[in-house]
Amino acid sequence: MTGWKTLFKKEVLRFWKVSFQTVLAPVVTALLYLMIFSHVLDGKVEPYPGVGYAAFLVPGLVMMSVLQNAFANSSSSLIQSKITGNLVFVLLPPLSHFEFFSAYVLASMVRGVAVGLGVLAVTVAFVGLHMAHPGWILVHAVVGSALLGTMGVIAGIWAEKFDQLAAFQNFIIMPATFLSGVFYSIHSLPGVWQTVSHFNPFFYLIDGFRYGFFGVSDVSPWFSLGVGLVAWAILTTIALRMVISGYKLRG
Repeated sequence: MTGWKTLFKKEVLRFWKVSFQTVLAPVVTALLYLMIFSHVLDGKVEPYPGVGYAAFLVPGLVMMSVLQNAFANSSSSLIQSKITGNLVFVLLPPLSHFEFFSAYVLASMVRGVAVGLGVLAVTVAFVGLHMAHPGWILVHAVVGSALLGTMGVIAGIWAEKFDQLAAFQNFIIMPATFLSGVFYSIHSLPGVWQTVSHFNPFFYLIDGFRYGFFGVSDVSPWFSLGVGLVAWAILTTIALRMVISGYKLRG
């Protein structure tokens, strides 16, 4: 357990010591999104009855920040350790496979939630929000950060250089995030694209998270939670198999 605590603390300190880049920068980016999109569309688009566009946008930006930063934490840490050659110092101590995996994922969750809280604290100063169901906000944030932290472990183990990791992020994470309903309700899409959106697990995480604020969503929050948990279970199984087999970690 001491080894697990040490690895977890190392991973948290790794991003916290450069929090200007890892926490503050994503908060500023989200604020810029809010200022630009709300200026253009607020008062012209009403995604839900009685919900202005700026208010609708804030939960999406918060959850997008949670997801992207949870992924970035575990994936960047692993690829850096592999390239610099110091991953061996993490593998040598008597850590179980689950301890190795869980330390990276939990640290990613801490970063994702920390950035999400920062985005929420800054954006609510510009947009008045109330939390209709705080429990749903918390549970979807936890599941979402765990899911993307796990995906980051998979990407970090699979990638052998920064180019491969960048491709994973640019062609999988970014499109899935931006096409998940962060900036729009899927009911505003043509029928075909609504169907496509329902195959994106990120959509359910953001939709369930948004339900916690407004009590309104495109699908049931219970269904959204179920999709998130199933996706996380599948990715956890894949990640643990990679860790146990030593895939691209040893030799």
